[in-house]
Parts: sequence; C-alpha cells; structure tokens
Amino acid sequence: MAKRPGALEDLVTPAFWKDRRVFVTGHTGFKGAWLVALLRHLGAQVTGYALDPPTEPSLFAMAKTASRVKDLRGDICDADALLQAMKNARADIVLHMAAQSLVRFSFASPFETWRVNVMGTVNVLEAARACAPNVVIIVTTDKVYDQRGQQRPFVEEDPLGGHDPYSSSKAAAEIATAAWRDNYLALPVVVASARAGNVIGGGDYAADRIVPDAVRAFSKRKVLEVRSPFSIRPGSMCSSPCLAI
Repeated sequence: MAKRPGALEDLVTPAFWKDRRVFVTGHTGFKGAWLVALLRHLGAQVTGYALDPPTEPSLFAMAKTASRVKDLRGDICDADALLQAMKNARADIVLHMAAQSLVRFSFASPFETWRVNVMGTVNVLEAARACAPNVVIIVTTDKVYDQRGQQRPFVEEDPLGGHDPYSSSKAAAEIATAAWRDNYLALPVVVASARAGNVIGGGDYAADRIVPDAVRAFSKRKVLEVRSPFSIRPGSMCSSPCLAI
C-alpha cells in the first residue's frame, strides 16, 4: 500500500523514537496530550509530569492518556519533586511544555504567570543539569519577540521582548534557557527552544481560543463574540499580519 503524501513517517523517524525514554512536562494539557499520543504511536516510553488537566472536559481524559504513559502529578515549581521525577524516568529526552499559557489570565495573575513560566523553566533546566539527558527542548511561543513597529516576519536573531506578562515571561524563559545552555548544560547535552505559534486541533477546551469559542457558540446557535477583532499575530508565522487566534 502506497504511503500518502505527508505521512507521519515522512516527517519523523519512528526508529529513533522506538523505546526512547521521554520526559514530558505538561502532558495533561491540550498540546501535551496530543504530544503523548504521537510519542506513544512512535513507540517511545513516556513519563508525564503535570498538574491535573486544566479543563473539564479535557483531551487528556477523553483520550485515556493516563493509561498510555507513566502519569505523574506535580508542580514544576516544586523543584525537589520535579528533580526526583526526572531522575526516576532516566530520560533520554526532556520536552518541557508545562506553562501558564493564557494571555488574559496573565494580566490578572502576573506573579503566578512569571512564577510558572520563568522559575518553572529554571527548575526544569536545573533538573536536567543534574540528570544529564541527551536532549532538552523548552517550548515557548512566537510572542517572545520585541514587536516595536515590526512589519516583516520575525527571525530567530531578532531581539526578545514582551509588553504583557505572558509574552515577557516567555521571553525571560528564553533568556534563562540560553544562560543554562551556555553555562551549565554543555555537550553532550543538547538544549534548544521551540517558539510555537497557536495550535488548532480537536480536544482544545481552553478559554480564549477563537476556534473552540466558535464551535461552542455555533453548536448552541449563539453569536460568536470575537474579543479582539483588530488584533494581529506577530509576523513570525507569515509574510503579512495574521489574524490573532
């Protein structure tokens, strides 16, 4: 049977992930649950470390994710518990996705946003420093760039910045990642960050998401209320401003 174009095997190497020990923070969230499903499909041995699912219902529960991984509940701001969990996992790869990811919540709770996104990331880096996995990936956001009048797509070398608590906390997490990579996590440990844009997919029950908001509204025959109709994404994802989602 011929493979369809864009098949998973064309994008990743299943043999690389087979029996690979992977430690994922934030596995109970929307993105984390999808990541775990992909890793398990590829044959990885996954340990997840996170708080309880942030929504009810949740993709984590609906997909029965807990039965597919070693499911650990804990706070990334609890440095000792995080370190012990990572040691026990004997991880080859660490994928850090746990975060406070909502912009509006960050305005209401800036301290909590910085505590989780900055010091939580530092705790992950310190645990990796002690455990020395092969690879550490810190997932941030495409909102980490200084947006002063930017009219072109961002590139990785552009200055970091952030004018709201969420964006600035993620920019700070990037700076911390660079500092730990340059000073503490030398080769053979490979450290990188991934500046993700918004992800659209099934099982996203979070607040302030335009596609889930639209599905909820239309399924109840209600008018969709767009919070910021004139908002635009940073120019990192396309050559012209993109509608904020």
